[in-house]
Amino acid sequence: MRLTVDGQAFDVNADPEMPLLWALRDLMGKTGPKFGCGIAACGACTVHVDGQPVRSCSLPVGEVTGAVTTIEGIGTEGRLHLVQQAWLEEQVAQCGYCQAGQIMSAVALLDEVADPTDADIDDAMGGNLCRCGTYPKIRAAIKRAVVLKTAGI
Repeated sequence: MRLTVDGQAFDVNADPEMPLLWALRDLMGKTGPKFGCGIAACGACTVHVDGQPVRSCSLPVGEVTGAVTTIEGIGTEGRLHLVQQAWLEEQVAQCGYCQAGQIMSAVALLDEVADPTDADIDDAMGGNLCRCGTYPKIRAAIKRAVVLKTAGI
């Protein structure tokens, strides 16, 4: 099967039932999405398929019909995505394990809602777990990303 991941075409020789996460990590070398739970409950494996956040640990690679974007594909060469920049400015990460999934969910939120309320943020981020409890910093980083976008940074 042929997949487009982060703008690059990949010919994938895998069982169609293989979770997308393992195809990304083991066959394509995309190590940003992490294995957390294997049942789509924690969000560490979040990627976008045609701009929509999905849990790659439970999505069979054979069912992927659109372009996949991982954390490695949201910025450009030499320039972080606004959400990544905000994450750094707010010093969100502690252990960092969940951060790729958190960032991918935040990017999807801001692609749909230009200036999210706290309730919007809670709704969009509710499926992403952080064992370190950085939720207040995550909220602050999402709000900072809005400020950065408004300022044209």
